[in-house]
Amino acid sequence: MSSQHFIPPQNYGMIEEDLYRSGQPNELNFPFLEKLGLKTVVWLAPEEPNERFLNFIYDQEIQAQYLGVISSVNAWDPVTEEVVLEALELILDPRNHPMIVMCNLGRHRTGTIVGCLRKLQRWNLTSIFEEYRRYAGPKVRLLNEQFIELFDTDLVRLPVNRPKWI
Repeated sequence: MSSQHFIPPQNYGMIEEDLYRSGQPNELNFPFLEKLGLKTVVWLAPEEPNERFLNFIYDQEIQAQYLGVISSVNAWDPVTEEVVLEALELILDPRNHPMIVMCNLGRHRTGTIVGCLRKLQRWNLTSIFEEYRRYAGPKVRLLNEQFIELFDTDLVRLPVNRPKWI
């Protein structure tokens, strides 16, 4: 009898029902991700995911949205408003769920997107920054916090059929 271990990717967390976040997974994380029954991966890093993860996505018939690759050439570049709006459009469409939002380490780009979602959910800034910092650890980027604070939620088009948590 074999016992299977389910190991989440680094910086994994549940954002809302059927909406998750993490850093890029490795093979040890694939059984865990399979359990989530993912329909969509939103990839925010400036480089493509590694080949093993791409194969996993393909094998699981998961739709991949590559938003980071088109917007940046430098891992230090902050996420653009265009990418945030595109990511939120995907996140707010329940047809894409279950979904996971990820970047290399699941810290800054992912944290910025989640922070903007929290702002859309009318969380207060203290709570938004607390969540961002929990995942960013000692590597908090003030530019990302400033981006979240200044993000204009009026730019987000709310779909008619949206998740109940928005």
